Amino acid sequence: MASILVLYGTGEGQTATVADRIATVLADRGHDAETVDATEWPGGRDVDAFDAVLVGASVHGGTHQPAVREFVAANREALRARPTAFFQVSLSAAVDDPERQAIAAQNVTDFLAAADWHPDRVGVFGGALRYTEYGFLMRLVMQRIAKRATGDTDTSRDYEYTDWDEVEAFAADFAAVVEELVDDVPTGK
Repeated sequence: MASILVLYGTGEGQTATVADRIATVLADRGHDAETVDATEWPGGRDVDAFDAVLVGASVHGGTHQPAVREFVAANREALRARPTAFFQVSLSAAVDDPERQAIAAQNVTDFLAAADWHPDRVGVFGGALRYTEYGFLMRLVMQRIAKRATGDTDTSRDYEYTDWDEVEAFAADFAAVVEELVDDVPTGK
């Protein structure tokens, strides 16, 4: 069994939900997966206590959460020394529009280049619109963005675009990488 840190940054909660699903898949394969919000990562903890690290972030306006950027920068050498993965959650990844999907992919490329980090696996997943949780101004802004992106502008309800089969396949693929690279790790189920 490997110990795997699943650290995430989230703006509206969907990235946390994705991180939890990933941790469940890893646990189902016999690994000890711990999910931690990047804003709650204690400075006294050591990444070296984990056999592998999976980092996730949502992207808003082309920018990922500062806490995630800071975590990767502060732990760059430790990340290079073990199996790692990165996943991004965004509205751009949710639509069947090559231009918007290219934007999502470019956000990942820019993040990883700025971080000087080369994870073993990268996943890009559709996010969610949480109209019922937004304040008035945010609801209007997101409705305007959604009108161009998804067409889902009914603010009386929420929309989820995450492909859970894709998330689970990504988690299983990363588990296989960990199982191959880390000593004393059982073969996945």
